[in-house]
Amino acid sequence: MHNRSRWSAIVGYSLVGAATQLVWLNFAGVTTVAAARYGVSESAIGWLAQVFPLLYVVLAIPCGLALDRWFRSALIVGAVLTAVGAAVRLIGDDFGWLLAGQILASIAQPLVLNAVTGITGRYLNEKDRPTGIAIGTASIFAGMVIAFLLSAIFTTAASLPTMLVLTAIFCIASALTLAAALRSKAPFDPALTASPHADPTALSTPSTASPTGPAAAAGHALTAGSPATPSDTGEPSHRPVWGALATSWSDPLIRRLCVLALFPFGVFVAMSTFAQALLQPAGVSGATASTILLVQVVAGVLGSATIPILVARHRAESTLLVVSLTATAAACVLLAVAPSTVTAFVAITLIGLLLLPALPIVLELVERRTGEAEGTAAGLIWMAGNLGGLIVAVIVGLLVGHPSAAFLVMAAIALIAVPGARSLRRPIAVLRSQSQP
Repeated sequence: MHNRSRWSAIVGYSLVGAATQLVWLNFAGVTTVAAARYGVSESAIGWLAQVFPLLYVVLAIPCGLALDRWFRSALIVGAVLTAVGAAVRLIGDDFGWLLAGQILASIAQPLVLNAVTGITGRYLNEKDRPTGIAIGTASIFAGMVIAFLLSAIFTTAASLPTMLVLTAIFCIASALTLAAALRSKAPFDPALTASPHADPTALSTPSTASPTGPAAAAGHALTAGSPATPSDTGEPSHRPVWGALATSWSDPLIRRLCVLALFPFGVFVAMSTFAQALLQPAGVSGATASTILLVQVVAGVLGSATIPILVARHRAESTLLVVSLTATAAACVLLAVAPSTVTAFVAITLIGLLLLPALPIVLELVERRTGEAEGTAAGLIWMAGNLGGLIVAVIVGLLVGHPSAAFLVMAAIALIAVPGARSLRRPIAVLRSQSQP
């Protein structure tokens, strides 16, 4: 194989990934101002963001299946829908057009985010894929940073239309950049690189004779076969689209990663949603809390762009997951027992630095494991993460009047996932050995 990695596709994807988050969080920092301008309640403005995780849970699997079947077309549709959604919000200066644009962009989001493993698998050499996934995932968090920065600049009701115009320009330019980068065929597309006698969509088949129970699942997560096992029939595969879901979910490792994703996603979403309210009794102002959350995401961007690369190089995925979950729990306990501006900066920044890189690490394992069904498998991970975010946010929201209890609940949720992260050490080692030439 002498094909070179095409980083232009990763650049285009990264811009579109950032655009989805920018549209999602445009109003996160100007909720009160937006409510006054458009004549609606703050709760209504909140729904402009909440439609994204709600629709993601519903659309994650269908969008993953679409990416597995028509990757390039589905991804471009996602980029275009994001740009169209951003542009629709400019048609009229009222809440109805804002909501219409948000719904369009929220439909696009799973088409884009589920593609992070597919874009790297199709356009990068295997040695470059951990780096590509880290960059693609970091760009998603970078979009959050851009959204927070814009809301810090355009703080008045009169300036909101300018913020929306700049967002639309960014989204349109990102979609055009990605479309240009994807004009040629992907050099590492499984359908093009598979041997003439291989079934490019085949995944490992779980052993029907495997023992049951958690311990057995840990021991047999990967021993049932290697990913993308060729078919011996010599006939091309025409498996139904829904077969990708069946094969992804039947993989014990994918199921375990989905369960694991519930916990870090849940803590991050709950912390981002309620940090301001939970820290207010300790004398932390709203402006300071917003700055702390911005620093958290910046730390997460830096961590996501660097830590997964080092972890993949040293094969320390399980160790990093254990460390990040344990450190997150410790940070939440610190906030529970000694809340203050200083401890909030330290604890929440640490959470961003160590917890957010868990996402590209998990997605890189998914890409390495699933072969041509990576869109569906990534969709399962994102769906589980968004579901975890909704569940934990609801629990923490019920405790918003009791900050110490809320922080301790988040600490407990992080600790619950530690044994699962530790048990991944052996399956990951087997997966690494199977992927060696």
